[in-house]
Amino acid sequence: MSAEITDEQEILSGEAVAIDVQPVGFVLRAAGALIDMLIGFAVFIAFMLLQTWLMSQGLMDEHLFRILTIWASVLSFLVLPITIEMATRGRSVGKLAVGGRIVRLDGGAITFRHTFIRALLGVLEIYLTLGGIAVITGALTARSQRLGDLVAGTYSQRVRTPRLQPHVPILPPSLAGWASIADVARMPDRLARRISQFLANAERLSPAARVSVGRDLAAEAAPFVSPLPEVSPEELLRGITVLRRQREQRALVLADDRAERLSGQRIRV
Repeated sequence: MSAEITDEQEILSGEAVAIDVQPVGFVLRAAGALIDMLIGFAVFIAFMLLQTWLMSQGLMDEHLFRILTIWASVLSFLVLPITIEMATRGRSVGKLAVGGRIVRLDGGAITFRHTFIRALLGVLEIYLTLGGIAVITGALTARSQRLGDLVAGTYSQRVRTPRLQPHVPILPPSLAGWASIADVARMPDRLARRISQFLANAERLSPAARVSVGRDLAAEAAPFVSPLPEVSPEELLRGITVLRRQREQRALVLADDRAERLSGQRIRV
């Protein structure tokens, strides 16, 4: 399935379905890169300490020390990043810490070619310039892409998102008596969806907007409710939502029971 890029925050799939994507922000991207850079330097220093100890023991001459220093640089700053990103499919210790993953511009998984280009240019823009080039390019691009990402056609996509808390409306105590006699007719799906969204996000609205939107929705829902209780618009909307949910659940239970009875009768026949 192919995908087409429509803008900086959206990918259009092969079925023409818009998929929202969220790149990792510049600050988090820089923090993750700093962690990876420190790990690379730590591995390189470990190699250098080992070589220094071997020289002090007379197990290595100066010529071999220079050769192994070059190999230690290649392993620490090129082979190690490539191996980690390929093994974790676009992630690293720094990206795990900030909740990111390297993907192609169309949202697909990266290959060895993408990882090799990023790691090769990363030696220049991250290690040789201590992240200077990466910071400049990341600050100037919409998706905080460094030079290696621009050449390879990749970016860091956010894969860690806040856990959504389920919103279950509770019947206000002032509507306990009303709920036993109320009749709530089926409302248009669009209106029911708007009421549900309002109740889920009411606490994040400004007081004026909360009152205004609640009043408008209560006025639209009033023709479907009998009798109308003398409560605030938001309390009315919560009561309506709770009753509709309870009755829909009862209807599903009755439908399941009816289906089980019919299935049992057919089996006996």
